[in-house]
Amino acid sequence: MIAEDLDKLFSDVLSQQDQSRQSLPPVHRWNPELSGDMDLVIDREGRWIHEGGEIKRTPLVKLFASILKYEEGEHFLVSPVEKWRIKVVVAPFFITSFDMNTRRGEQAITCITSTGDNVVIGKDHPLWVDYNTSTGEPMPLVMIRDGLTGLLSRNVYYQLVSLADAKHAVKGKQLYVSSMGQQFLLGDAA
Repeated sequence: MIAEDLDKLFSDVLSQQDQSRQSLPPVHRWNPELSGDMDLVIDREGRWIHEGGEIKRTPLVKLFASILKYEEGEHFLVSPVEKWRIKVVVAPFFITSFDMNTRRGEQAITCITSTGDNVVIGKDHPLWVDYNTSTGEPMPLVMIRDGLTGLLSRNVYYQLVSLADAKHAVKGKQLYVSSMGQQFLLGDAA
């Protein structure tokens, strides 16, 4: 199916994605000088740790997530006049659930982050799997926005694996999941 046809077929799903982005500030236009480093870490499970303690106020975490910026391999919290470097262990967003819509033999997978962002896996929001170099553990990632990635929770990853299609590869089988007319590799079927 042609991409435009898929966009029409899943227009309601794509509209939900657009609604989750409407209230985001224009951080791409904010380019202040570096203010310094902040003692803030986003851990592997998407928890925001400030000076050793987890920020548990959801509205505050959502606010910070809305002013995240990625530049030259580093993450920052920005405003029009300040720019603070923060540390991100794997990805700044954590994908806690997904929805799958199937229509006319095509499917659209929507990932939902712990901060309420919705993205539909596709050409603008691809899914790929990196591997931890020391453990070999898969790290499934989705592009959320502007260079900012989201790590799939183990639960979401294994649910997608259970829905995947196995295809023969040079060595064994590989697992793929389809969304918005594209195939995304989840890993080997070993």
